[in-house]
Amino acid sequence: MEQLKFYTYPSCTSCRRTKSWLKSQGVEFNEQHLFRETPSIDELRNILTLTTQGIDEILAKRSKEFKALDIDIEDLTMNEFLNLVTEKPKLLRRPILTNGEKIVVGYDVEGLRGITNKKMEYTEKIS
Repeated sequence: MEQLKFYTYPSCTSCRRTKSWLKSQGVEFNEQHLFRETPSIDELRNILTLTTQGIDEILAKRSKEFKALDIDIEDLTMNEFLNLVTEKPKLLRRPILTNGEKIVVGYDVEGLRGITNKKMEYTEKIS
């Protein structure tokens, strides 16, 4: 299993919450700024192989960037889609985390626990 790769954008609330959770759990990760260091086409292909919903899972359909598109995503080939996303990384949902075997998109504590193998800690004592 690879070290956790954390594709992020610092001003994104979900990204900040995810990063805070990872740090609070002592999880090590490699952070990559989505817009400065856009994932390569090969990285995006690998990410897509880990999704359960394909493109829909990583595409930010509510973003201004997506709404401004004058194309139907469904009409694109996979290569066209990958090229579009590398040119316009704001089309990606964030954050995206992967360990090479699993993926978590957005701030999802249960998903984070699953990808990091961190179990829920109970603070209350049962008497």
